[in-house]
Amino acid sequence: MLRASALTNQTEIDIQGVNGDASAAATGIEHGEELMKFAEALASGEAVSLSESREALLAKAGGNVLVDAAGVAANFQRMVRIADSIGIPVDNMETDLGQQVREELNLSRFATSKNTLSKS
Repeated sequence: MLRASALTNQTEIDIQGVNGDASAAATGIEHGEELMKFAEALASGEAVSLSESREALLAKAGGNVLVDAAGVAANFQRMVRIADSIGIPVDNMETDLGQQVREELNLSRFATSKNTLSKS
């Protein structure tokens, strides 16, 4: 989604930002490093990390950005839970773009990747 949005808006990004690379997260995305750290803290559920990243994002980007980021994160959680609970299938995992993104981000390093369909 990030890559498609960037292409549509003709914005240069570095997708490695989703892998925790702070300089990559800052490429083309205003407050990218702070947003990345906030997202990581939300996903980890670590209270101290969440508090620190929330305060850093607030100080750097302001309250409106913090609220928007929290809202986007909450919406993604909601959508995933609904899709999982009613059995909506994932997108076609065999597309060239899907394969390229998985390779570029080295997603096979995660134990759960064994559950991902891939080209043979």
